[in-house]
Amino acid sequence: MYCAIYRSKKKEGTYLYLAEKDKFDDVPEALMNSFGQPEFAMMINLDKRDKLAAVDINKVKQSLQSDGFFVQLPPPPDAALQAIRNKNEKL
Repeated sequence: MYCAIYRSKKKEGTYLYLAEKDKFDDVPEALMNSFGQPEFAMMINLDKRDKLAAVDINKVKQSLQSDGFFVQLPPPPDAALQAIRNKNEKL
């Protein structure tokens, strides 16, 4: 299963995954308005990956199959800081 990933120019750290490149028909208009003009980032083959960097790959696959898209939001600032602390035992 391939998917196209777009980054938001309006909201830093926000990404839109599509089941088909440049096919925004399934994405609600309100979401597209808040997301802004999508900027193509990359195509990936989800079947050749076990995980993704910031989101659960199974949730992405399920959402792509049922809705045709998936939105990745940035983690809250506190969660990002805690992730750094967890990796660094000196903090």
